[in-house]
Amino acid sequence: MRVIGIDPGLGCTGWGVIAREGSRLHHVANGQIRTDPAQPIASRLVAIDAGLAAAIAAHGPHFGAVEEVFVNTNAQSTLKLGQARGVCLLALARAGMPVAEYATRLVKKALVGTGGAEKAQVQAMLKVLLPGVKLAGADAADALAVAICHAHMHRG
Repeated sequence: MRVIGIDPGLGCTGWGVIAREGSRLHHVANGQIRTDPAQPIASRLVAIDAGLAAAIAAHGPHFGAVEEVFVNTNAQSTLKLGQARGVCLLALARAGMPVAEYATRLVKKALVGTGGAEKAQVQAMLKVLLPGVKLAGADAADALAVAICHAHMHRG
């Protein structure tokens, strides 16, 4: 089974694909889709959609998993994150795959054992679970963590 995990963001959306064979996990690919803040929001959302469509086409995942939105103190930031997240959900659904959503605390707990883990702890555990992985950046690392969380939660 192949899973694509997504860490949505308007400025940078991370994605990561893993394969699970039995109880073993393998890194397939990871990357980040950066958008130009000088562009209108609609253009940035199109860029996220196109980047995800390309990753899905290139790596053929069977399942999609997206990190849930957390609420910022800034309502505008939360709204923009929600719009980016909606595009991510749409891209996965359009590709015809089942989509799961996971809270950040659950993702951290699935990887590190505690929902309050720091980003450095999550990235260290990724290197243990996916030996030799080269991370495209922090958002790609978070996306791989979401994919691994799904692989642990979904045993079908």
